[in-house]
Amino acid sequence: MASDIKLAVLIDGDNIPAKYMKEMIEEIAKYGNPTIKRIYGDWTSRYQRKWKNVLLEHAITPIQQYSYTRGKNATDSAMIIDAMDILYSGEVDGFCIVSSDSDFTRLATRIRETGMKVYGLGEKKTPDPFIVACDRFIYLEILHDNDDDDEEEDNTKPQRAPRPKKQSFAKITPKVLRLMRTTVDDAADEDGWAFLGDVGSLLQKKQPNFDPRNYGFQKLTPLFSSTKEFEIETRESSGRRKLIYVKNKRKR
Repeated sequence: MASDIKLAVLIDGDNIPAKYMKEMIEEIAKYGNPTIKRIYGDWTSRYQRKWKNVLLEHAITPIQQYSYTRGKNATDSAMIIDAMDILYSGEVDGFCIVSSDSDFTRLATRIRETGMKVYGLGEKKTPDPFIVACDRFIYLEILHDNDDDDEEEDNTKPQRAPRPKKQSFAKITPKVLRLMRTTVDDAADEDGWAFLGDVGSLLQKKQPNFDPRNYGFQKLTPLFSSTKEFEIETRESSGRRKLIYVKNKRKR
């Protein structure tokens, strides 16, 4: 069970906006119990004041890291040192590294070498090396409820009406479709049918940032159905549990 898996959540406060915190914590809970929650940054900076109430609400420990030298990211170094200390303590079963910074690529790779899971969370600007270094990578934009400006409220100015929610979803390109089709073939039995759960797991291994929510779907089944390229079949198993199977439609 996910609740039995203990996770260390390390957040790059200099790199991640506070507006994502609520949805991010809810997402992390799907993969395990965040027993260690730390956020790193220079809390003397005025840019970090938006984090104050968020940290109290979610019981996240702020770690102060002064910017000793301009142009040098001391926050990254502090996170990496703490991560290695936690890794060797044996207190957790996996890590959630929250950042859009490729500097954590080697850290994620090193943790995975020990057999631990690494979940990455960051914005869509995250470089590919960090994404592929994780077991799974989730874009924060697909978790966020709205895209309102995250500027602090100014009560001296008239309040504007909320802007409509804007969410831009990725298109299912021929490259993505090819990945889906080949993965179904890889997981299929002799008749071409593959259990959708196995397909999803294999897609994650091939491409850690593959997520149906990137394309506007909450689950894999509607994503596959939307392409018209697959046959979908529902089967009942023991305990009346319904299992979804998928098969490539063969071109005539």
